Order: sequence, then structure tokens, then C-alpha cells
Amino acid sequence: MAWRRTRSAVRRPARHGRHGREGRSPVVRPPLPPLDTRVDRFDLAVTTAAEFLRSAWPELRDVRFEVADMPPAADAEGIPRWKVLADERRIILYRLPIERLSHLHRNDDLHRRMMVESCVFRAAAEYLDRDPWDLGPERFRYF
Repeated sequence: MAWRRTRSAVRRPARHGRHGREGRSPVVRPPLPPLDTRVDRFDLAVTTAAEFLRSAWPELRDVRFEVADMPPAADAEGIPRWKVLADERRIILYRLPIERLSHLHRNDDLHRRMMVESCVFRAAAEYLDRDPWDLGPERFRYF
């Protein structure tokens, strides 16, 4: 006669997991805080400045403001910060030259944002063939 080992039905308490371990974590992790990277902050600054300009200047309502990392090549004046393509109704802002080649007198979030906004204003002014200060003089009155 062969000896057989029989399993007895052992009831586990409800607090145990599938394999008898306690304290199993939930399947879904808790929500993580939103990412706040330099790229996100740059995109937000460009978007808010572009929306302000579109609301103030009807000529800019159909213009696309785009962000690229680097220009394809340097030109005779150096590394461009933006490129205006009036026939295509596009303004391309180059993130890395704006962030890394700008000389800020104070390196904090406010001054970095102001640098990005000033580049958006100068690119839009070049598109409209106007002075950048004419585009939104009331925007800078708090300084």
C-alpha cells in the first residue's frame, strides 16, 4: 500500500494574501505628484505668453508657437533663440539656447520665466514687425 499524504483544508484568515503573506500592497499605487520639470515650466511659460499675445493681437490668432530643443545650425549671428516663418504662420522657440545661453542677474524661477516670456514677445514682435514693448506694455508695469 502506497503512502499518500493528504492535505487538510486549512482556512486562512481574511487578512492574508493569496500566498499566505500578510500586508499585501494594493494593486494600484497612490497617485504621484505631477511632474515639474524644466521642460514643463518652459512649455507653460511659452503657452501663457502666446495666449496673452493671441488675445491682444488678432494677427497672431492663427500663428502656431512651437518649441524645439535646438536649432538645426548656427547662423552668422550665432545660435538663434527663435525662428520666425511668416509664410507658414509659425514661430519656433529653441528651448536649450534660451535656457542655457541667457545671462540672468538672478537665477530663480521668476527670472527664468521672464526670460522665456521676453523671447516669446521678441519673436512675436519680429513676426509683426513691431517693437516688443508695443505688444504688451501693461503686462510689465508691475516692475
